[in-house]
Amino acid sequence: MGRTIVIIGGVAGGASAAARLRRWNEEDEIIMFERGEHVSFANCGLPYYIGGTIHAREKLFLQTPQGIRDRFNIDVRVLTEVIEIDREQKLIRFRDVKSGKMGEQPYDMVVLSPGARPMIPDISGLNEATNLFTLRNIPDTDVIKEYVDEKHPRHATVIGGGFIGLEMAENLRERGLKVTIIDQGEQLLHPLDPEMAKLVEQHMKLNGVEVRLKEGVAAFTDQGTRLRLASGGMLQTDLVILAIGVVPENELAMQSGLELGFRGAIQVNVQLQTSDPAIYAVGDAIQVKDRNHGFATMVSLAWGANRQGRLVADHMNGQAISYDGALGTSVIKAFALTAASTGNNEKTLLRLGVPYKAVHIHPASHAGYYPGASPISMKLLFNPETGMIYGAQAVGVDGVDKRIDVIATAIRGHLEVRELADIELAYAPPYSSAKDPVNMAGYVASNIMDGLVQTMQWHEVDDFYRTGGVIIDVRDEVELQAGVIPGSIHIPLPELRERMSEIPRDLEIAVSCQVGLRGYIAARMLIQYGYQVRNVDGGYKTYSVMAEQDSDSDLSTGGKLGEEAKDGSGTELTLLDACGLQCPGPILKVYEAVKAMEEGQKLEVTATDFGFARDIEAWCLKTGNTLESLGVSHDKVKAVVHKGSSKSPAQAPFRCQSRE
Repeated sequence: MGRTIVIIGGVAGGASAAARLRRWNEEDEIIMFERGEHVSFANCGLPYYIGGTIHAREKLFLQTPQGIRDRFNIDVRVLTEVIEIDREQKLIRFRDVKSGKMGEQPYDMVVLSPGARPMIPDISGLNEATNLFTLRNIPDTDVIKEYVDEKHPRHATVIGGGFIGLEMAENLRERGLKVTIIDQGEQLLHPLDPEMAKLVEQHMKLNGVEVRLKEGVAAFTDQGTRLRLASGGMLQTDLVILAIGVVPENELAMQSGLELGFRGAIQVNVQLQTSDPAIYAVGDAIQVKDRNHGFATMVSLAWGANRQGRLVADHMNGQAISYDGALGTSVIKAFALTAASTGNNEKTLLRLGVPYKAVHIHPASHAGYYPGASPISMKLLFNPETGMIYGAQAVGVDGVDKRIDVIATAIRGHLEVRELADIELAYAPPYSSAKDPVNMAGYVASNIMDGLVQTMQWHEVDDFYRTGGVIIDVRDEVELQAGVIPGSIHIPLPELRERMSEIPRDLEIAVSCQVGLRGYIAARMLIQYGYQVRNVDGGYKTYSVMAEQDSDSDLSTGGKLGEEAKDGSGTELTLLDACGLQCPGPILKVYEAVKAMEEGQKLEVTATDFGFARDIEAWCLKTGNTLESLGVSHDKVKAVVHKGSSKSPAQAPFRCQSRE
């Protein structure tokens, strides 16, 4: 005798449960209720349809109601809202959305998959705004796209700097709109730590997106076309996307007397059963636990919903299952950059008070001699006592997703951090290096675990100097033209042995290079000569991203790269291809090229390292040359430099800031 299983809500969790249930058992009656018209669609693809990357609307539909009926013999009832679960009588009461007609359905088991809805703040004038939208489903998508297509807005404001906010900002920018992101926090993309999120912020600005952090909207006026900001200013806009987060759809669960937990999410056990064993719940509406540390949280991501739906079906059919928590592994495209993370970030570890160490590395996506290589900024977090891997983050143009996926797999497999160096990964020059970035992260962490080096984080450097510490910059002199740590003493690595008499032995020493490798070599050298030394983790490249003295300029362009070897006036340009080179490679090439040029000549340089945009600005400011333009397109950045006079700072040796 078959059972009656009712699934409330489709999309990822509900649809996955339904399909798996049918594969287990042909006898069960499976009924799926969906309040909306569409039961299975690619909600993660909605911004890209609005932006035009996905051209055909029908590609968003993974399955139609009729397709599910035909393939799986499932009774799919769209435009039908479940309004009550009578647990005592085991009855579902529902309402036809169009006609209002009521009905009842007996059940043996229920799967709740209601999802989460956009958070709507209480802001004056919000309800009167006719140009304000949220994005959750196909109807939302249709309305936004129709508005952009027919109203032709020139400026959009995106409130919220999370995944949806950034994806909408990018896609609206691709449609030609000017875009402003407003977020009350101190950074974009809160799963990332600030020094990693800053890379994404800089790239958004480079693509013409205005980013206003630590800012909020106090009121909407003129039907949403004027925003009064928390800082007191006004912002004129044609379109507003509200993307400040989501809250679980918990009303049905609450009315049914089911236990709620973290932020109102539905509480479930490891078998994904609610406080009523006959009712399961999956997806964005449920409370899960952090896989590493066990604290309660919500993870509104597609993988979890799909996995949970399958596990529920397995458990209903007698299988021993256990959903043991989430790592929150995620990835986002932001123009040419990819940002990804897995596990715990440093902010979480600080809040928990657990012991941890962080390492930052900046390897190439693949072998540097093979065309198209670009840098990846990676951060790895681990327990220095046990080697447990807590989490990782990465930002770059290429190869980011697979490195984070490998580390997520390592965490799931309970590998300790040293074992990252032992993972044998596929290598050929177009795809990786013989020492993959994951291996390199393992090597760097192993050096700390083995006591070979102590490190200093970017946020500790300035206080270290202010309290009397000595910072030695071991880079080559020309590299300093792109910026230095204030107060550092310049001793190039090849000269370090001969100049040790200049280094005080009674003070703690910090050594710094560009990305950390030469600093590690210098640290090992000095340690063996009796010095107390720490290496600046990630080098100047990590430090400079968040340094207080950085100009944080807004060279927003969004321009496209041209093929002409002339500027707008017809002046011939010297062309320099620095693609594939990692910092400081592009700046070194620029230095050599400019040195060989005559005063007034112009250099056009193209690079695949997006950090070059910040470096070339700093270099021009310090050397007396003029940065005439900065453009970005796809995976390249282009700068045009006008050489200054022979008496300009460009011709003078650059020194680190004096300690006096």
